[in-house]
Amino acid sequence: SGGEPLLQPDFLNMLLIECIERGIHTALDTSGYASHDIIDRISRKVDLFLYDIKMMDDAKHRKYTGVSNKPILQNLRKLAKNGSELVVTLAIIPGVNDDEKNITNTAEFLSSLSNVKHVSLLPYHRAGVDKYKSLGRSYKLVKTKPPSSQKMKTIGEKLKDCGLIVKIGGR
Repeated sequence: SGGEPLLQPDFLNMLLIECIERGIHTALDTSGYASHDIIDRISRKVDLFLYDIKMMDDAKHRKYTGVSNKPILQNLRKLAKNGSELVVTLAIIPGVNDDEKNITNTAEFLSSLSNVKHVSLLPYHRAGVDKYKSLGRSYKLVKTKPPSSQKMKTIGEKLKDCGLIVKIGGR
């Protein structure tokens, strides 16, 4: 549907209940940016979380997303502790989150969690350029190019070295 489903917790909760009653497997694609109460309310109704991580440094996260990553990381820790099945997605954006420090910190953080089925590394793409243009909005990464396949492979190896299962280019 696009957007963050946790921004509509009442609708999401009802939808999850209906899926469970019909025996439908539930998966939630989320940034995890929500209150702990919302996470508590829906977590037991979700079979699989597809959980996006941007970067580990809070100041840098604020700079690029406008919000703190603290609730995002706390919610991910909580889901892992509670036994939720997790697939973590990390979009690699050159010059933003592909530096050695961020990759190392991300690998260490994710390897400390239980229940991470695998990490999906997604290379940055330029699909948003035309969309932003059609909306009359400024696209701040207009000069950013997708990472090379070698860069993606190197990042994947770093994560694997920390014991994580890695998929590049898909979930």
